[in-house]
Amino acid sequence: MTQFDLTDEQREIQELARRFTADRITPFAGEWDEKHIFPRDTIKEAAELGFAAIYVSEESGGIALGRLEAALIMEAMAYGCPSTSAFISIHNMASWMIDRFGDADVKGRYLPDLVTMERMASYCLTEPSSGSDAAALKTRAVRDGDHYVVSGSKQFISGGGENEVYVTMVRTGEDGPKGISCLVIDKDTPGVSFGTNERKLGWHSQPTRQVMFDNVRVPVANRLGAEGEGFRIAMMGLDGGRLNIGACSLGGAQRCLDESVAYVKDRRQFGKAIAEFQNTQFTLADMATELEAARALLYLAAAKVTDNAPDKTRFAAMAKRLATDTGSSVVDRALQLHGGYGYLMDYPIERFWRDLRVHSILEGTNQVMRMIVGRDLLKD
Repeated sequence: MTQFDLTDEQREIQELARRFTADRITPFAGEWDEKHIFPRDTIKEAAELGFAAIYVSEESGGIALGRLEAALIMEAMAYGCPSTSAFISIHNMASWMIDRFGDADVKGRYLPDLVTMERMASYCLTEPSSGSDAAALKTRAVRDGDHYVVSGSKQFISGGGENEVYVTMVRTGEDGPKGISCLVIDKDTPGVSFGTNERKLGWHSQPTRQVMFDNVRVPVANRLGAEGEGFRIAMMGLDGGRLNIGACSLGGAQRCLDESVAYVKDRRQFGKAIAEFQNTQFTLADMATELEAARALLYLAAAKVTDNAPDKTRFAAMAKRLATDTGSSVVDRALQLHGGYGYLMDYPIERFWRDLRVHSILEGTNQVMRMIVGRDLLKD
């Protein structure tokens, strides 16, 4: 059984995240959603546990865990609030990119504050005219001495306007993926501005804005990797990001399954608890089975990304697609089991239904995940 089970250390990490969630996230998540509160202080408390630098190296102040441990943490926090857990995941992705691809200078200037979340980071790839076709991005950076002059805009940026650091993909060369580079841009740099906070179906506990660059001068020293490596860097970041978003779906769906089990034992119709109806039992059985299957694939994919396996990107795409589709399906059935009460904000189900819906869109749509898997299967 050991090869299919968590280690004692992984269970300790999971339990730590669960306790933090139970104490600091779950009791407040409904209010954050209803009042659109960005819980910056709570997020910074997560950093005190190392959760802002999960796979940042120890040399840079992180806790240097693997992608499975990160998934366990994200899953546990999403049990309380998928929106807040996903925000912390995106910060981790940006911090890891700086640690993995930055030189000693840029790591020294940014990581100490990112590890503690004194400063928070956003990942900027999507643009108004390039979503799934990320390699077609148009935000341009023109070299001018020891600076780049950046002009363009990014769309749907989590933490936009609130976060202090923006890890941004820009075009420094030819059309296509080989002309893209990666720059770290500060919020207070002249020429950086933000759109209004988007009015979203879910993810109300975090801001989402357009980020605009108007002749922004960014030091060449803020580039991650060499010119032309930005797209590769962005995609490597997304392998981990996709696992974390899948884990957020698992955590949110598990919460709704647990809520449903408790509800059907208490709710009575036709003279008995609805838990006694075979249809209810079959529905719960399918929800639990599908959730465990998605979890198993996601944990396997996380191990492959940690080990830098040749098929890591395919497995990350498969796991993200299955976990997010399954999460939404489980939560939808949980709402149905709750009947009219599931539609009310007095119960948490409708919040999870809204929050998990976007997971099949961001970090690469699930249609793009199928493209990645299909192309990998058919390559020579």
